[in-house]
Amino acid sequence: MKLSAGVVLGLATLGGIGRLPKAPGTWASAAAAILAPLLFLPLPMPLRLGVCLGIYFVGVQAATRAEVVLQRHDPGCVVIDELLGQWIALCATASPAPWWELVLAFGLFRLLDITKPWPIRALERRIAGGHGIMLDDVVAGLMALGGLALLRVLLP
Repeated sequence: MKLSAGVVLGLATLGGIGRLPKAPGTWASAAAAILAPLLFLPLPMPLRLGVCLGIYFVGVQAATRAEVVLQRHDPGCVVIDELLGQWIALCATASPAPWWELVLAFGLFRLLDITKPWPIRALERRIAGGHGIMLDDVVAGLMALGGLALLRVLLP
């Protein structure tokens, strides 16, 4: 079943969050961090991983189609990748989540997603279409997850 362009863009832009002016990725990450304690963190780990996997596959399809519809490579309004990256960064966070951990996960993920240190930028450049759009945020989320884990060890 082929979804309409409107539905695809709605998914890819997270209901229009990606169309907010100035820094749509930051808005989407903030929305993901705010919604995580309600929609994501209460889930047991196997379901969290399943949700992330589902978002990845839906995101690949939506982002790939959005590139075609919008006739642009990696359009800035496509922010479903930020939802996935932010929730990966929060994957090991306890529920209920301490507020500082939500803020730190948000900050670490955004820093990595914006600066794109190796291998994030390499993935973004080498992999085309929806997989490329999604994978750089997956890696940024994993790196932020690792950073949070390290901080949990260092700061009791």
